[in-house]
Amino acid sequence: MSDLDLSDLLGSDAGVSPAIHAVQPPVASAVAAGGGVAYDGADKLSRLAGWRPPLRSADADLLPLKDDLDARSIDTARNDAYVAGGATIRKDSIVGTLFLLNAKPETKVLFGKEDEQWEAEAQEEIETKFTLWAESPQCWPDAARRKTLTDIVRLSVGVHLMGGEVLQSAEWFDDGRPYASAIQMIDTARLSDPRDRIFQPFKGSRLRKGVELDSYGAPLAYYIRSAHPADYRSGVNSFTAPTWKRVPARKSWGRMVINHVFEELRPDQTRGVAAMVTALSEMRMTKHFRRTELERAVVAATYAASIESEIPQDVTAALGAGAGEGNATTTWMQAYLSAIAEYAGAAKNLHMDGAKIPIFAPGTKLKIQNPGANSPAGDKFEQSLLRYIAAALNVSYEQLSRDFTQTNYSSARAALGETYKTMMSLKRIVADKVANFIYRLWLEEAINYNELECFKRRGVPRFYDGLNAEAFSACEWIGAGQGQIDPLKETQAAVLKIKSGLSTKEIEIAKMSGGDWRKIARQIARERALDEKYGNPSIYDQADPNLMNSLSATPSDGGKKQ
Repeated sequence: MSDLDLSDLLGSDAGVSPAIHAVQPPVASAVAAGGGVAYDGADKLSRLAGWRPPLRSADADLLPLKDDLDARSIDTARNDAYVAGGATIRKDSIVGTLFLLNAKPETKVLFGKEDEQWEAEAQEEIETKFTLWAESPQCWPDAARRKTLTDIVRLSVGVHLMGGEVLQSAEWFDDGRPYASAIQMIDTARLSDPRDRIFQPFKGSRLRKGVELDSYGAPLAYYIRSAHPADYRSGVNSFTAPTWKRVPARKSWGRMVINHVFEELRPDQTRGVAAMVTALSEMRMTKHFRRTELERAVVAATYAASIESEIPQDVTAALGAGAGEGNATTTWMQAYLSAIAEYAGAAKNLHMDGAKIPIFAPGTKLKIQNPGANSPAGDKFEQSLLRYIAAALNVSYEQLSRDFTQTNYSSARAALGETYKTMMSLKRIVADKVANFIYRLWLEEAINYNELECFKRRGVPRFYDGLNAEAFSACEWIGAGQGQIDPLKETQAAVLKIKSGLSTKEIEIAKMSGGDWRKIARQIARERALDEKYGNPSIYDQADPNLMNSLSATPSDGGKKQ
């Protein structure tokens, strides 16, 4: 049998994008249309007759409205306390106070076999040097020298909430920094089509809202405007004509230059959209509802009572054309009230426990206002609106509203667990990608300049060969812990999972407190040594025996103490 070329097996069109080789559609469908509708959702005659949304591509739906959606989302996050609180919940739940690197280089790929000793040494050195650089008060990772790594990741999580995407560029500084690599955070509004290229077709590529794509949809370059589009109107940058810079997505040897983070909701989607846009109308309605309720309460509290008249306006108009001298109604009313005042001046029965009983004109009555009266909608209406907002922000209603009055342990635990799953997904989609971008830039430079002792050995492969870059920079990130509702129960569960082999200290410590288990282990060893040195009883040997009994029981020994 002769050798076969792969093209003979795959075919000439295998793996070719439809954008390159267009296929003529058939003249008519092979399946004839029958009577009636098989799916009720496609019915065009009943109540769904007026529901005929257009069927367009993801970019055709999003890109023309992108600027309006972003502007409304940013305005809502800027002026709505609940949405701003939801953004803070995201940052605190995903990033926390310190975003820690947990380096995990893959020695199986790099050296052909696992080397646990080298991995441990490399982890220690890489994490120590990177954290010193990334969290330095000098803010080395930020091109603007304003933010540490944790600050950058927190900012990215907040920006992603408002616009559905994060944009960063890799910069190189030769100004005495310990490492020349740094990143620049870019407002996504600056990612736009140049004026001179909007109507000019690209040869072999496409331009979609500032992103130049190849025929497969992979980004080739990004067009970054020199300033925000609104700066010239606000006077911030009114004397400089706007220009665009074409920035390649990566260098020829593979170094990333632009990090564009967003989650595709549909295939062929070029830009991101915020999840909160689905609830913008409810967010706006909630804000107006709270303002109306506040105004109603202010008005109700201002007027303690009111005098209401049952005399029709037509009667008063017939009795006298206008108030004042010669008006029949006014003259009669003054005479009546004067007679009442003269009659009641010395009457004791017109007082009750020292409080005076007022007398009004015929046809009028006194109504006492209740400043605390609820509106017709009540709290349930606002709660329903807040649930829409919580769903759009992917947080629980209790966290968003800070209302735990109707919550017990089980429901709070369930809500916390669901929110935690969502936050971990967002951590992977947004926070980890942002941190990985920075870490890979730093590690590439550190290896190329021979800054790491662990790589000063024979047989270290090149960073750019095969999957070596991925193997060198493989890592995990430790963010905020999940938090505890009942620390005793949840600590017992964590220890039981570790003892049963269902989890590890690394996972449980990161989940509970967001800490690094190796640093905690070293600190415990130091404290034990100091206690032994000074003759102090160690707290680690004085745990509650009841707790230790419950923690030492495992399913394998029938619940008995080992």
